Amino acid sequence: MNENKHRTIGNIIVALILTMGIIAASLIGVNGLVKIKSARTSLVVTGSAKQQITSDLIVWSGYFNSKSPVLTDAYTKLETDRDKVKKYLVSQGIGEDELVFSSITTSLYYVYNEYGVSTNEVDYYDLSQTVTIRSSAIDKVTEISRNATVLLNDGVQFQSYEPQYIYTKLADLKVTMLAEATKDAKKRAEMIAENAGSKLGSLTYADMGVMQITPLYSNEISDWGINDTSSLEKEITAVVHCTFEIDK
Repeated sequence: MNENKHRTIGNIIVALILTMGIIAASLIGVNGLVKIKSARTSLVVTGSAKQQITSDLIVWSGYFNSKSPVLTDAYTKLETDRDKVKKYLVSQGIGEDELVFSSITTSLYYVYNEYGVSTNEVDYYDLSQTVTIRSSAIDKVTEISRNATVLLNDGVQFQSYEPQYIYTKLADLKVTMLAEATKDAKKRAEMIAENAGSKLGSLTYADMGVMQITPLYSNEISDWGINDTSSLEKEITAVVHCTFEIDK
């Protein structure tokens, strides 16, 4: 009787162990299935687009000054020089309404003694002024920027600065460029997924990189972006970073 009782209890224990094992195995299998289904593989790619552009606006400035120990004389000379500058630029086909003269800057310099120490005696006044032209007549203003120092022959202490070439339709172009860069990113991602035996899923994240506006054939880049104004012909590069899901 006792033997049968012990055998029954043993069978019950074995049955319980087997049942717990089955439950544990089921849980492990389900848990593994959940992990497989919930795990998502992501692919991060960078897309870019390039386009050549031609500047449609030029901004150029010139500087002239006059010096004299007497302030009124320096001012009178500067006024005379300003009239000469204005007459010359108008003669080159620039309208008076396109000329912008800055306010006059006055600097005072003192005499130094034999020890190199500044005294209270006025050496001379230096009065200066700039003239600026903003125009779509790029070729004309470029030529003026190269030849304006001819004013030196007329007694004007004139210095020509380098012109700045600007593309004014950049805001509209950026939208198109970013769309092209995104297409490029998707194409790259599709190629990578296909070569890996997978299928490209949906786009989950995208951010825009900085724009690089550089002279043609330049390899220069910057983390902060480049906006070249020294060249008439430029190249604009747009970059986007995209994250796609990968379907196994």
